[in-house]
Amino acid sequence: MSRLFTSVLMLVSLLIAACSENQTAPDAGLAEPITGDYPEGPNGGRLLESEGFAIELSIYESGVPPEYRAWAYQDEALLPPSAVELNVILTRLGDVRDDIHFNPEGAYLRGDTVIYEPHSFLVTVTARYQGQQHSWEFESFEGRTTISPAMASLMGLETEVAGSATLSQSINIIGKTTSIPEARRRISARFEGLIEDVYVSVGQQVEVGQRLMTIESDASLQPYTVNAPITGTVVERMANPGEPTNGRVLLEILNADEVWAELSVHPSRRSEIAIGMPVTVTSPVSGASATGRIDSFDTSMRAGQSFVARVKIENLENMFAPGTFVSASVETGTFDLPLAVKRVGLQAFRDFTVVYAKIGDTYEVRMLDLGREDDEWIEVLGGLEPGTTYVTNNSYVLKADVEKDGASHDH
Repeated sequence: MSRLFTSVLMLVSLLIAACSENQTAPDAGLAEPITGDYPEGPNGGRLLESEGFAIELSIYESGVPPEYRAWAYQDEALLPPSAVELNVILTRLGDVRDDIHFNPEGAYLRGDTVIYEPHSFLVTVTARYQGQQHSWEFESFEGRTTISPAMASLMGLETEVAGSATLSQSINIIGKTTSIPEARRRISARFEGLIEDVYVSVGQQVEVGQRLMTIESDASLQPYTVNAPITGTVVERMANPGEPTNGRVLLEILNADEVWAELSVHPSRRSEIAIGMPVTVTSPVSGASATGRIDSFDTSMRAGQSFVARVKIENLENMFAPGTFVSASVETGTFDLPLAVKRVGLQAFRDFTVVYAKIGDTYEVRMLDLGREDDEWIEVLGGLEPGTTYVTNNSYVLKADVEKDGASHDH
């Protein structure tokens, strides 16, 4: 449908709506009044006329799945539905056809097929009355637009094929990093004596075996050297030349290449988290992320408010220095889904969540019935066939184009 033709339809729709604003629809089960090249019938449907004979066709969806209902007229007089044979073929995008037959019910003919969303198709109507056949054909498109490959490339449209995916469910919690106890060394004199020299300062990096200080033993009056027991950073220095050792801690070294992320788990979620579960830890300050697994739990709550779960993570370039507040995502389970789409492709259309299916150079909405989700994927329970090519990145461009063209829900 061209944009010019769509604009004309919009104008006609606005004029009809303005004229009928204070009128009551003949049948509350019908959708909004018909617009376009065909007039509206007595029951609010589309009136198709041919040499005094007419079929009024409408989609009915009050309390029932959407279905076609039709009324037949001869010279504006309502005909018994049993006097007319009626068939409607809906040709959808991709040349998918719905062949609908009608049966008499009360004063109207009722279609035998549910009209599933989107209600976007070429409608071919064939009616037979008193040996005469009457045919009509009209477009009833919605949520559809056509874009050339070159323009789609300029718009940055990206597509994928809908199929299976693995969904990860997670719990988001917060915490704080702390040093690992076995990575900290408090250094005292092996033999009491007088400190002669100290060779390191606070903040200095040292290697295992590196000389730290010299002490003269009180017992032998001979000097001996104290060496670094681990590789790390000097974080405390309480020793100066000329001071007695006096049994105290003289230096403290910390290796912070790895740290604990201590995560606060609310009691209501404790049963969902187990040792060994994968965790992604992120620093909101540096933006860095690291992965690990739940290593241990405190057996009791801290301050009666939360359990602490510990995760050992790498502290590359000190992005997770002890004392850093962090957020964490704990992967509590994975699920293999037979059909899923990427969340980035989702858009709103009327009251539905949709993706835009691509067939050739034409894009059209697909209304989705959705299930479980994670940060990347969302399960599709209905509304999309496996193997459908759909738009992922920049799908909002299609939404804007469809809304600009004034796509309508024409019943």
